[in-house]
Amino acid sequence: MLQENKITSLPVFSWLLFMAVVGFVTHSSLAAELSVISYNIRYLNQNDGEDIWSNRKSSVIETLQQADVVGLQEVVQQQLEEIRQGTEDLAWYGVGRDDGDQKGEAVPIGWRKAAFEALEKGTFWLSPSPEAVGSKGWDAALPRIASWVRLRHKASGAAMLVLNTHFDHRGPQARAESAKLLANWLAQQQINDEPVVILGDLNAELGTAPLDALLAPVERESRPTFQLRDARASAPEPDPGPNSTWNGFSKIEPNRRIDHIMIAGQAEVVAFKTLDPRTEQGRFASDHLPVSTQIAFGR
Repeated sequence: MLQENKITSLPVFSWLLFMAVVGFVTHSSLAAELSVISYNIRYLNQNDGEDIWSNRKSSVIETLQQADVVGLQEVVQQQLEEIRQGTEDLAWYGVGRDDGDQKGEAVPIGWRKAAFEALEKGTFWLSPSPEAVGSKGWDAALPRIASWVRLRHKASGAAMLVLNTHFDHRGPQARAESAKLLANWLAQQQINDEPVVILGDLNAELGTAPLDALLAPVERESRPTFQLRDARASAPEPDPGPNSTWNGFSKIEPNRRIDHIMIAGQAEVVAFKTLDPRTEQGRFASDHLPVSTQIAFGR
């Protein structure tokens, strides 16, 4: 396991600004709110024609600039460096899945520098040997990782654990076992009842084995049961966005929601929305749609 300790107004987001005001009044007993995005940005594939990264990156960066915490999937090193340059208000952590450094896709996490500081961070592999760099798990086609950061909210002092991941696209056993691994890891890592936020392209829908495993209660010795909650289902109002997160650069495929945000601990979902950012040419900014939520946390 790679781990480091003690480190240091767009139209699509107008709803977030409104909900932040509403949420402050409704959840005044909580210390703070944050906007969170999970987004599979599609790796840098030069065979993507009109949808190559260079045609999409400005739209992706614009979407990220209004968030407080971000989890991205399918990010290669060049993309991460360009995103860093375009999001100067955010700090980033992410490593490649092939070597734990810069090789292979990463699942980086970004957070607003003015609002948060990182207390701990690390990466592990979704396999029976999570500390084995580059290891593949079960029937997975590729190595898969989870990166995490424990953040402290500067204004309130509240801490939260944020984890970002990307489940395998081929192996059903790998997805189910990865979900169990994550649920158990989070249950052990959570400090007291701190907020936990998990972001990811899970290549699975609600009601399937991986999501059932991820959302299942985890018993803990001498501690209350740990259980994740689906942020979209927990929102007080229905998601006003598309009912799917997959478009394949062609069209939004109905009812294919494979990108998720889950929460646990002392946090409340104020709002949830599936976004649909487009390029200047009107094309999808990625083959996935980002999902966003507004979360109140910290008493």
